[in-house]
Amino acid sequence: MPFFSDKLDCYARLCPNELVKEDNEMTTNITLNTTPTGYSLEITELIRSNLTPKRMQEKLSSYHENDIASTLELLTKSERTKLYQILDSETLADILEYSDHMVEYVQELTLRKKIDVFSRMETSDVVEVLRQLEKGERETLIDLLNPEVRSEVKLLSSFDEDEIGSVMSTNYIMVSDHVSVKEAMSELIRQAAENDNISTIYVVDQYGTFYGAIDLKDLIIAREGTDLKGIMTCSYPYVYARASIEDCIPQLMDYSEDSIPVLDNDNKLIGAITARDLVEVVGDELNEDYAKLAGLSAEEDLEEPIRLSVKKRLPWLFVLLAMGLGVSATVGLFESIVAQLPVIMCFQSLILDMAGNVGTQSLAVAIRVLMDKQITGKQKATLILKESRVGLANGLILGILSFIVIGVYLVLKGNAISFAFAVSGCLGAAMVLAMLISSLSGTMIPIFFQKIGVDPAVASGPLITTVNDLVAVISYYGLSWIILINMMHLGA
Repeated sequence: MPFFSDKLDCYARLCPNELVKEDNEMTTNITLNTTPTGYSLEITELIRSNLTPKRMQEKLSSYHENDIASTLELLTKSERTKLYQILDSETLADILEYSDHMVEYVQELTLRKKIDVFSRMETSDVVEVLRQLEKGERETLIDLLNPEVRSEVKLLSSFDEDEIGSVMSTNYIMVSDHVSVKEAMSELIRQAAENDNISTIYVVDQYGTFYGAIDLKDLIIAREGTDLKGIMTCSYPYVYARASIEDCIPQLMDYSEDSIPVLDNDNKLIGAITARDLVEVVGDELNEDYAKLAGLSAEEDLEEPIRLSVKKRLPWLFVLLAMGLGVSATVGLFESIVAQLPVIMCFQSLILDMAGNVGTQSLAVAIRVLMDKQITGKQKATLILKESRVGLANGLILGILSFIVIGVYLVLKGNAISFAFAVSGCLGAAMVLAMLISSLSGTMIPIFFQKIGVDPAVASGPLITTVNDLVAVISYYGLSWIILINMMHLGA
């Protein structure tokens, strides 16, 4: 994509001929490696060398900013401080934007360096850092920013973290609808000095209202006398800044545009969502949903304090503990059945595991489908019907297989054929029933949550598993009581 062109240029400089040249100022040569680890080791060695600042800058310019960012974790604080002093603020800003520990490294900078770096970072990244600083430090830094950056920071900070406006970029090109093609090109050249997302040019009217968009290629090849509106697309996708990120993701992913404009409630252009922003947003949402599926209240990282990790995990664990006690109590109701037929206890885990697995599969399918906010009630009903049929089909196949295998196993253990296949038949029937109901619960629970306005992802894996354990226990021991004891009188 066009907005990645500066990064591609950097990679283009990574050629073997350049990297194997003898350098009198270094004791070792830098060779091309194909793995990030190799780059990190090379960069670490380079930073720890005695090269002059100028020569080190030249050497570091041969590496992609992402590789340098990965190297920061291998350096000591004093070595990182040395690197901060050597690199110019623009390069350092590009490097920090790739780091997973951006806040930590920003706090290691001097006050002047912070301000210079913030002035060259994407505004959304600046806001992300500022949100994690103490209030006093945050206000001091905002006051020291140049007026333009300060205005952009305050704009993005005005949105909640779950609103698309909080992650938008102010890096875009905008022209007025009444200018000529020549004037539009001049405006593009002028704004490109500060904004590198130039693949799409946004058009606004005299009041700043979004009018349409122009592809860079169309602007370049347009004749000087061509009406600007003749090369403008007026059906270009857009989103509103106050819209939730989760609601916007399906819409954003439906289009293959390099960037999509963000409007305020008055339809005025205030920002853009780039392909890079979209990747980060989707990744964050997936991580959040993954955390919820694991029964966590929020994401965790490796360096998170134990106290916070415990705090995030405990709420769901309390709920699951209560439900687990309910399952245990239910099992206790069938104590007399187990006393009469102890052999059925051996196969309890088989039923529980299969019910849980089927329910989790249906849950994953349901959550994926429900990401589409436009899904109709009819489509939800179709999903429920489909998953129930899948669960029934899988249950029948595995139930028949269990009937045969478990029956043969019990015969080989010395049990009578009639007894062995009666038990295995009951087990097979219970498996069919449990897998059918588990498929339904794995589908209907997230649909129910969505209906009442709760994120379907909170219908987590542990919750579904616990529910399905209850279903499996009741199905298995209930059928054993009805068929084996009351109908066939096989009890001791």
